[in-house]
Amino acid sequence: MGIIEPEHQVATTEAHRFFNRELSQLQFNERVLDQARPGAHPLLERLKFLAISDSNLDEFLSINFSLLLDRVDVGDTTLAEDGYTATEEARRVRDALRRFMHEQRRIFHQELTPELDAAGIHARAYRALTPTQQATLRQWFLDEVFPVCTPLAVDPAHPFPFISNFSLNLGLMLRGDDGDAWFARIKVPTVLPRLVKVPETPEGRDASFVWLEDIMANNLDAFYPGVEIRDAFLFRLIRDAEMDLTEIESATLRETVQAGIRRRRFGEAVCIQLEREIPDSAARELAARLDLYPEDLYVVGHPLGLKDRMQLMELDRPDLKDPVLAPRLPAAVTAPADLFTAIRREDILLYHPYESFAPVLDFIARASVDPDVLTIKQTLYRVGRASPLVQSLLQAVDRGKQVAVVLELQARGDEENNIDWAQTLERAGAHVSYGVIGLKTHAKISLVVRREGRRLRRYVHIGTGNYSANPYADLSLFTCHPGIGADATALFNVLTGRGRKDRYEHLLVAPASLRRGILSRIGREVERHRVHHDGHLILKTNALVDPEMIDALYEASRAGVRVDLLVRGMCSLRPGVPGLSETIRVISLVGRFLEHSRIYYFHNGGEEEVLVGSADLMERNLDRRVEILTPVLHPGLRHALKTRILDLQLRDNISVTELDAEGVYRPVRRGDAPVVDAQLEWATKDLSLMG
Repeated sequence: MGIIEPEHQVATTEAHRFFNRELSQLQFNERVLDQARPGAHPLLERLKFLAISDSNLDEFLSINFSLLLDRVDVGDTTLAEDGYTATEEARRVRDALRRFMHEQRRIFHQELTPELDAAGIHARAYRALTPTQQATLRQWFLDEVFPVCTPLAVDPAHPFPFISNFSLNLGLMLRGDDGDAWFARIKVPTVLPRLVKVPETPEGRDASFVWLEDIMANNLDAFYPGVEIRDAFLFRLIRDAEMDLTEIESATLRETVQAGIRRRRFGEAVCIQLEREIPDSAARELAARLDLYPEDLYVVGHPLGLKDRMQLMELDRPDLKDPVLAPRLPAAVTAPADLFTAIRREDILLYHPYESFAPVLDFIARASVDPDVLTIKQTLYRVGRASPLVQSLLQAVDRGKQVAVVLELQARGDEENNIDWAQTLERAGAHVSYGVIGLKTHAKISLVVRREGRRLRRYVHIGTGNYSANPYADLSLFTCHPGIGADATALFNVLTGRGRKDRYEHLLVAPASLRRGILSRIGREVERHRVHHDGHLILKTNALVDPEMIDALYEASRAGVRVDLLVRGMCSLRPGVPGLSETIRVISLVGRFLEHSRIYYFHNGGEEEVLVGSADLMERNLDRRVEILTPVLHPGLRHALKTRILDLQLRDNISVTELDAEGVYRPVRRGDAPVVDAQLEWATKDLSLMG
């Protein structure tokens, strides 16, 4: 049984055609947590997935759950697509949250910790250390920790302190000599490592750590000498992290986003995580001061902030990690003298991280120094602090090329980095714009204009992921097809010049034509199937929650079309219901690499059509973002996408789970079928989409 209870109702009524999207998001996080179980991966990789599940949970609480509570606060009684009010949804989500957070700790304590101990990696309690070790750590505390901490009391002279988002805090119940009692809070500093190496331990493979907050809790007398500490407890606060820009007045979008970042740090409190039960007076104080529902104080057990266990991935223990993946370079990329020659020869399609991301960076790097390149245009969504791609763009500006960058300032979590890069690019002389007002620019596209003889040729890169090397499973398409080049030019004119274009020759662009384009292709498949009975759709996406798309897929199923859905995360569609969705199969692949590519396959009577790009099947992607899907025009590449990615993942019986009509994800029944692990095959075999 998972953390989400099965719904036990068949989707025969209008109200139950859809699964709840918040619960579906938590189910995805449960599948991430499953990667931490015995046998799934090497030990430290399993610990990494536990940390990822906690990072995902933070995002869910600060974004999804916060928005749900907003609906409760305003008394919203409208029914969501799954037939529940906001209050009913909040109750169900809270129940699932409690089960999930307790399951995280159970896996940590009962499964991971014993194996870590056996491998020589120990979490030690401060009080279990030798007197010498305690003395050494106390001196370290006095030298390195005490000076950066600020105890904050709450009394008539000291207002309740601001507690920042995701902060870990010690709450103290204190009593002075005069009998007065008060509450105080000390923030666990984030400028120091959360896991502190135990001193005077033998050198070698073994490693022992003690939690920073444990050291602090055992040295509180340094903060309050002579004061009775009646209780000390650890708590962690999660605040609303959604940036609301509509209420902020500012001269420019960049200033607006900067103001939004500042406001987000002071977002409304959403919930508190506690290690243990605390005195009722302290619980009431926290809930009242932070304006929390009492139900949103969650006693989850030790440790809080599991994502900080990611620190252990820094240990030099290759025996406890996945083998290092050496990305391949297909011959199509390496054989010609330069990448432009290779692209002119044929379209190139790469599958990262199995195939190197270097050609993507090389595409812009070569363009920046090529004397025949006149213009580079680029969208950027997430830009790391060190970006070789941006360095190439800066070099291109220095060499006198026209560089236009559409930089999305509102990429959640990367706003500050993006603002810094925007200023750097502007100062260098690049044309920097921030896209279309009211829409996030999520499209991943580069356009290089190059003079070749008496003509200009346009080279285009379109990706499914961000312009940074990462362990995500993503696609990169390079082409110099004139029609796609013309569409790319038109799209950049819309993004930089506030132009308008509703139809493109090849690209599907949201919000102008992408929704309509996918729906029309689903409808085409339905009409053909009614005559020829050969309809087949395969949609690989990160999320499927858009009601109109789901209803179109239901219609396809009622017509008898075979529908295979590879949905990594949220899925509101209810598969396998007679008369509604009995020809629809939904699977989710969560393995070593994050499945991030979007691939949309339409059988189309044998004239197969395959689209790839950045868009998921969510309202925000279809209606409130600039997204693109591009057709893969090369028939060999279309066939490779179908057989070497889609079909292979549909046969996977190791890393996938299948969604049933009750809303439960279950392991695929293998039977007598040969073992198939799609990610492992790409990691260990010389597979390629080229040739």
